[in-house]
Amino acid sequence: MDSLVDIEITPQMSGKKNTIISARNVDVFYGEKQALNSITLDIPENKVTSLIGPSGCGKSTFLRSINRMNDLVDICRVEGEIKIAGQDIYAPEVDVVALRSQVGMVFQKPNPFPKSIYENVAYGPKIHGLTSGKNEMEEVVEWSLHKAGLWEEVKDRLQETGTGLSGGQQQRLCIARAIAVKPKVILMDEPCSALDPIATAIIEELIDELRKNFTIIIVTHSMQQAARVSQRTAFFHMGNLVESGATKTIFTSPNDERTQNYITGRIG
Repeated sequence: MDSLVDIEITPQMSGKKNTIISARNVDVFYGEKQALNSITLDIPENKVTSLIGPSGCGKSTFLRSINRMNDLVDICRVEGEIKIAGQDIYAPEVDVVALRSQVGMVFQKPNPFPKSIYENVAYGPKIHGLTSGKNEMEEVVEWSLHKAGLWEEVKDRLQETGTGLSGGQQQRLCIARAIAVKPKVILMDEPCSALDPIATAIIEELIDELRKNFTIIIVTHSMQQAARVSQRTAFFHMGNLVESGATKTIFTSPNDERTQNYITGRIG
């Protein structure tokens, strides 16, 4: 459905002020096993929302439901409703390729294409026909690398392979690749778990800068990272959304004992 590329997404369209993603009673099954139980959550626009919780609690499953990556798993079934800007992304007429151009994804392990730095960033705009010529493409590549905090480091080596960069640089290249198609939402699945502390700090600063232009949802095992980078936090436990709210509130005065136990290290 072309409208997922062409519509101007505004928070008002979702039916709740400042909400861009609205999930209602989302259940996810892998075969007979239920991985998510009736998840209802609103994601605000131009904020960073952290999804936290123990391993296997459903954080990444929920994240992958937002750009329908779960469609790639044959035994996976998603029920309930997820809307982006008021539009049901699981409606039969939705073009999944168009959806994923609006909802970019950065994975746990940096995964640049075995192409040049330039070609990594230009790939998305090229296949989606978003630029009209070489000059415009060069502008998009430079803009994306600037936004990803990578331009000064690679501007003289754009034709070198992206896989030759350091781990932290590769992850920023993947972020540049994700934002080159100007998505509305960026999903990040533990984007710093494979990085050293210095590279992690650079990515965290970058996330704070990117939220001016993008809505970001990040899965993280690091509660310190969630506290540093996010404005909203949702705590998952055993396939359930236990509670969500302002990050400061979740970390200092959670409503549920399970949240308190996780944050203090009693469960995890």
